[in-house]
Amino acid sequence: MSNRAYYSASAQDFLQTSSDEIIGKITSEHAQDLVHLQTNAWGSQIEILKRTLQTLQTGYVFFEMLIPRMGKRADVVYVANGIVFVLEFKVGETEYKTHDLRQAEGYAMDLSCFHETSYDQLIFPILVSTNAPDEVLDYTKQTTGVFHPIKANADNLTKILSQILGAYESTTAINPTIWINGRYKPTPTIIEAAQALYAKHNVNDIARSDADAVNLAETVGRINEIIHQSRIQKQKSICFVTGVPGAGKTLVGLNIATIHNNVKDEEHAVFLSGNGPLVDVLREALAKDSKSRNADKSIADARRETGSFIQNIHHFRDEYLRDSERAPIEKVVIFDEAQRAWDVEKTSKFMRQKRDQADFNQSEPEFLVGVMDRHDEWCVVIALIGGGQEINDGEAGLNGWFSALQNNYSDWHIYYSDKLKQKEYAGQNVELSLLKETQSNSEHSLHLATSMRSFRADKLSHFVHYLIHNQTSQAHTIYQQIKADYPIFVTCDLSKAKAWTKAKRRGLESCGLIASSGATRLKAEGVFVNNEIDAAHWFLNSQDDVRSCHFLEDAGTEFLVQGLELDWCLIAWDADYRYKNNVFEHWSFTGSKWMHVHNESKQRYLENSYRVLLTRARQGMVIYVPLGDSHDATRTPALYAETYEYLKNCGIPEL
Repeated sequence: MSNRAYYSASAQDFLQTSSDEIIGKITSEHAQDLVHLQTNAWGSQIEILKRTLQTLQTGYVFFEMLIPRMGKRADVVYVANGIVFVLEFKVGETEYKTHDLRQAEGYAMDLSCFHETSYDQLIFPILVSTNAPDEVLDYTKQTTGVFHPIKANADNLTKILSQILGAYESTTAINPTIWINGRYKPTPTIIEAAQALYAKHNVNDIARSDADAVNLAETVGRINEIIHQSRIQKQKSICFVTGVPGAGKTLVGLNIATIHNNVKDEEHAVFLSGNGPLVDVLREALAKDSKSRNADKSIADARRETGSFIQNIHHFRDEYLRDSERAPIEKVVIFDEAQRAWDVEKTSKFMRQKRDQADFNQSEPEFLVGVMDRHDEWCVVIALIGGGQEINDGEAGLNGWFSALQNNYSDWHIYYSDKLKQKEYAGQNVELSLLKETQSNSEHSLHLATSMRSFRADKLSHFVHYLIHNQTSQAHTIYQQIKADYPIFVTCDLSKAKAWTKAKRRGLESCGLIASSGATRLKAEGVFVNNEIDAAHWFLNSQDDVRSCHFLEDAGTEFLVQGLELDWCLIAWDADYRYKNNVFEHWSFTGSKWMHVHNESKQRYLENSYRVLLTRARQGMVIYVPLGDSHDATRTPALYAETYEYLKNCGIPEL
């Protein structure tokens, strides 16, 4: 019926087919080496389901059904009487573990949000811990149509399914063939997407397919064409890729890197980023996922593998600074957030002070292009551009790349997004005139037009843009369009904000507390932005780990979260970016008092810090603005009151 499931059949056909034949069918579809333990687990699942369906005599079963966004397969999905049951089996388990309940609920949420033919269906996630005790049956419906996870065992599964089927009658009948083949339009987190790609899932399985957007597959396809063409024609090329915040620029780069991650590949690629937390999180996430799929692989080996094609750009730079003649082993390099590469002043200062290079006088773009230019015949540089993402001083922007190409590498072929003229996508003061004397080509397919991060609100980035730039009426108009699917609230009660954020998270969804790195006076409210945070622990650890983002204790800053995302965010807003007398003011807390920021570049970095924070949440957020304290001159109520009212005037309701 569909390769989305390794085995599917009606209840009647399932009952009439031998267990060995069913296991054989599942095994033949399974790509990985199977151990005896796994086939035994399938045997137990089949036996339990046969007993259950012998009584129910209705419905359709799907074994090992693909959940593309998560890169996983649900054990069994059972469809009957217009109801979808997601069954997660834990054979031999004597208790209902919290993580297993979240996993079952996560699969159900995934179907409800992203599987077109499941949108309006009742979905019940059920954890079947086969040897666990009976629990009181509680099926409380949520607004999404996904019920809270239900606890079942081998003996009472039939009773539970019968009870639910008797209590609920879906208004929408389900044709199993149409249902399983319904369009799947997922929007994975960058971590989930990277794991799926690394596990060899196709980018089409994990990307949206909106008709009005140039999708990821088209962009990746065009870049691959440029890579092949450059190799065949022996030319050196650079591609500038743009997109709205959260559109998947990083995913494009990771896809190219995973396609060409074999060192023996003539088009061998490496993904480079100056974003240390992003590199650490992606490497560790891929290593853990790889280890989970290969029991014989050590975590150390898995980390070495992921470290070979995802690298810190500064480590790459230093490697070829030490050896000034050797060309990299990779013919293709992807620079994530290339606009953040350092300018001449910052690079030269760093080289003098940290690398003992007194005569160094190049910008980072100039040096990096020069490193790739060492190749005799061909090479390709892919520069991923995030407009409005500059959050630190000394960043060269696009002009740093353009100047390097015009002044020293005019023989390179340049392919650039047709949106480079728009500062929303490419940053401030981009001078395309620098490309006039080069071989350059404008390409529509190098722009990603639709946000993947906020699957509930493609217009979120526009709302944030207007909010940051004091365009109240425009922000208000946009929020009215997105509020039904993307809730945003404001509150001056931190406890209430935390309770809302935790209550919104379901299944394996994430939540986190984030704030500007300049929000130092939030310390009085219990929000500390200067704490050292291990990015991998914060993003990847379970909801039971106090080091994880889910506890809402350690506040991540724009430097920690840029390039990554959470499902639900609590954003703490300090007086560094405050609204006063109908304009935004820029401040920095220095020593024991607030100092006005007059430097235009630093003002832009502060604005972009809040832009990054306000575009991290995929599903919704609450903004916490303190009341202040009249007895503390560094956080008087007057520093916060107008900001709070401004956010309300943008259409954001109070919690």
